[in-house]
Amino acid sequence: MNAEPDFESFEQAEFTDDDEPPSGGKHSSPVIATDLIKLKNDTTRTFPVSENTKDFIQKFYPGTSLEEWNNWRWQLKNSITTISQLKKFINLNPDEVEAIDNPHHSLPLRITPYYASLMGKSDASDPIRRCMVPTINELFLSPGESSDPLEEGHYSPIPNLVHRYPDRVLFLTTGFCSAYCRYCTRSHMVAKDKCHVGVEAWQPALNYIKTHPEVRDVLVSGGDPLTMSDAHIEYLLQNLRAIKHVEIIRIGTKVPVVLPQRITQNLLRILKQYHPLYISIHFTHPAELSPETAEACARLADIGIPLGSQTVLLKGINDDVNTMKQLMQGLLKIRVRPYYIYQCDPIPGSNHFRTKVSKGIEIIKGLRGFTTGYAVPTFVIDAPGGGGKIPLLPEYYQGEVDGKVILKNYEDKTFYYPNPID
Repeated sequence: MNAEPDFESFEQAEFTDDDEPPSGGKHSSPVIATDLIKLKNDTTRTFPVSENTKDFIQKFYPGTSLEEWNNWRWQLKNSITTISQLKKFINLNPDEVEAIDNPHHSLPLRITPYYASLMGKSDASDPIRRCMVPTINELFLSPGESSDPLEEGHYSPIPNLVHRYPDRVLFLTTGFCSAYCRYCTRSHMVAKDKCHVGVEAWQPALNYIKTHPEVRDVLVSGGDPLTMSDAHIEYLLQNLRAIKHVEIIRIGTKVPVVLPQRITQNLLRILKQYHPLYISIHFTHPAELSPETAEACARLADIGIPLGSQTVLLKGINDDVNTMKQLMQGLLKIRVRPYYIYQCDPIPGSNHFRTKVSKGIEIIKGLRGFTTGYAVPTFVIDAPGGGGKIPLLPEYYQGEVDGKVILKNYEDKTFYYPNPID
């Protein structure tokens, strides 16, 4: 497992243009043809298809077999990317039409058919629809908003790698996602002319990690790294695991939520070779906790991968205690540990998504003590200007008096803890 990867064999492998994710573009490498081989054990555990999804297929994709529907490449090739396609599924309002037709919106449109099946047809306030469908609000710049609010570019010593914290790096392996969230922190780099896919583009970052022994933790992100081919994923993990001082590898993804069919048996076979491996999954709303997503998470958990959730706090979508509690408790049921709630980053056109910071503190206060501690994530602001993640908590600590610490519990009752005598 720790043998030196054979770069040349990957470069000389047979390629086919048909395998590349649809928005790859001329700057990205095609995936390796061997990734298309269907292993027999791929069919031993099929994905469930909910009744809601079956009705959606019958209505909008008549004649499509469940085998086709459950093929992740079919999902990518049939993704919704134009206004004419989208109009078939939902009744667009004028704000949405104007935004989609406007060339200045920050991100293109892309929604997998599966994820579209969870979206409300007539309700413009539907949480998944609001996360996926552009509105004219994206076109208005508010004070403090910028294309790179975290200043990742300032902490990027070489292309595709961010080294902001002492012992860990962020490896931006691709600019492609299977679905584009309208509040995306990296809207300045995803879906652009350079998708960063390919072993050649990764070499400077891999060499940087090799020559910096302080790096013990690598977060593989993008874009979404699980949209890449099996061969590319294996090459990347093999290279990272071959670096002796890299202790853990993490993958940041929304694939189990928007493209759960991607979690194939062959992908699982690859992933389980490179422990310790962790996966952080971007969840937004309880509506995403479908049988399909539960199966994707079960497959990952069954091969020993710890799963965590990262949720962006969004106005009118998940910014109330009951919604967030339902999401966090539901995540535990599918073996995903709530990890972070993020204050929405101030990217251009994000004002309509961003809540007051006090709302996040209110939600944590409404969770702590009212549900199991496992269901209580950490509320953080990723500080603009490159300050890193700063956790925020309700004021449980009230100070000290007469050698005692004053504490306020989840019921707002006051208690006193005796400090030890020096």
